Amino acid sequence: MKMNWYSVIAPGLMMAATGVGAGDLVTGTLAGTELGTTVLWAVLAGAFLKFVLSEGVARWQLATGTTLLEGWNDRLGSWIRWVFLAYLTLFTVVVGRALANACGIAGTALLPIGAAEDSVLYWAVIHSLVGVAIILRGSFKVFESVMSVLIGLMFVTVVATAAMIAPPLSEIAAGFVPSVPQGGQAWVLAVLGGVGGTVTLLSYGYWIQEQNRRGAGMLRTCRIDLGVGNGVTAVFGFCVIIIGSQIDVEGGGAALATQMADRLAAAAGPIGKWVFLVGFWGAVFSSLLGVWQSIPYMFADFVRLRSPSSGDLRGSTPYRVSVLLVAVVPLFLLNAPVRQIQLTYGVLGAMFLPLLALTLLLLNGRRAWVGRANRNPLWINLALAACLAFFAALPFLGG
Repeated sequence: MKMNWYSVIAPGLMMAATGVGAGDLVTGTLAGTELGTTVLWAVLAGAFLKFVLSEGVARWQLATGTTLLEGWNDRLGSWIRWVFLAYLTLFTVVVGRALANACGIAGTALLPIGAAEDSVLYWAVIHSLVGVAIILRGSFKVFESVMSVLIGLMFVTVVATAAMIAPPLSEIAAGFVPSVPQGGQAWVLAVLGGVGGTVTLLSYGYWIQEQNRRGAGMLRTCRIDLGVGNGVTAVFGFCVIIIGSQIDVEGGGAALATQMADRLAAAAGPIGKWVFLVGFWGAVFSSLLGVWQSIPYMFADFVRLRSPSSGDLRGSTPYRVSVLLVAVVPLFLLNAPVRQIQLTYGVLGAMFLPLLALTLLLLNGRRAWVGRANRNPLWINLALAACLAFFAALPFLGG
C-alpha cells in the first residue's frame, strides 16, 4: 500500500499534538516556573517512553488485528475493561476540563469578550462546540488537515519563543542530568504525563486503523512515524520548560497566556507577542481536537466488547454520543482552580503509563499471542521494565 510522506508521519504528529498541546504548554510552563530547567531530563525520558509504549500499541494491533482494549479483554480477563472504564471516565472529565479551559485562556488572550473570567468561559464553550462540529460533520481527512495546520503553528512559534528568551546553555545542559528537586515529585510526574503521554496513547492504534495499516509488515512504517512524532514531542517539551523557567507565573486563568506573551514582547516586540499567541492557540486547540476525536473511540470500543459488531467505530452511535459527552460534561467544572486542575491532569495521565507498560510486557511477550517474530525485542522489554521501576521508586526520590 502506497502512502505519501505526510500520511506516513501524520498519526505520530497528531499524537504529539494531542498529548503535548495543552499538557506541555500549560502544565509544562508551570513546571518550568516551579522547578526551572532541572526537569528537562524528564522531557527526554518522557519522549522515549512515549515511543516505546506507542510502538507496543502498534505492535499488538498489527500482529493480532485487534485493538489493545480487545487484547486486554480477551487475554487478561474482562475485569480489566471495567477498571479501564472507571479510569477513562475520570480522566476524560479532568482532561476535558483542562483542555476547554486552556482554549478559553488562548481565546481570551487573542480577543477578550467582556471580563477576563467570563471571556475564558465563553471561549471554552465556543472551542468545545466547534470541535464537536469538525469531528462529527467532517471526515477523518478533514480532521487530519486541520490538525496539520495547528501543529505547524504551535511548533514554529513555541520553538521561536524559546530561542528568544533561553537561559545560558550551561543552565540548559545541567537540566539533562537526572534529579528530582525537593518536593518536586508531583511536577516531575506531571511532566512525564504531559510529554510521555496519557491514555491518549491508545488513540494511535485507532488512527493507523483509519489509514488501513494492517499486518506486522507495517511496524517499520509505524516506527518511522513514531520517531518523527516523538522527536517533535521532545523538542516541543524542551522549549516549553525553558519558557516556563524564564517566567514567574503568579496567577492563573487568562493571565497565563498574557504573561507568556508579554515576556516574549520584551524580547521580540509586539509582532512576536501576537505570533506567539496564535501559536499558543494552535497548541491548545489541536490538543482539544485530538482528545475530542480519540477518546470516543475507546468508549465505542468498550461498547463493542459487550455487543460485538464489525461496523466502523467512528460512524457508530456510541462514538457520536461519546463525542458530545466528552465535549459538554467537563464544561460544568470550568470554575475549578487552573493550577490544581493542570497538576491533577498531568499526574492522573501519568498514572496510566505503568499500567500500559505492564500489559505490553505481558501481551507482546507471549509467542502464542503475537507470534515469535512479533514479540518484544530485548531493548523494548528493558525499557518497559525501567518504566515500571521508575514509577515504583518515584515516591522515594527527591526527599
